[in-house]
Amino acid sequence: QVPLVESGGGLVPPGGSLTLSCTASGIVVALSPMAWYRQAPGKERELVASITSGGRMNYVDSVKGRFTISRDIPKNTVYLQMDRLNPEDRAVYYCWEDAKWGQGTQVTVSS
Repeated sequence: QVPLVESGGGLVPPGGSLTLSCTASGIVVALSPMAWYRQAPGKERELVASITSGGRMNYVDSVKGRFTISRDIPKNTVYLQMDRLNPEDRAVYYCWEDAKWGQGTQVTVSS
């Protein structure tokens, strides 16, 4: 059983929106700090957004005001709503929980 499964990536034009989902198995999202990371070609993986077990959210400066992390406790799922996407947001996005990683989902921003 894969603990974290991401979905929702794709190709969008600049200014567009996407919502990524991370469905957890064997992990209680309500009790676990969760995060979204991304890795662009040729760059190191970076933390994009995180949410504590208490629901406190944090963002890297480059996405503040554009991205929103949230969770649906009954669905045991964490989301990343991404608005006003730009080409610099192009990356593989990964869900994270306590050293566990999802398989990643590709986000491409291009006209």
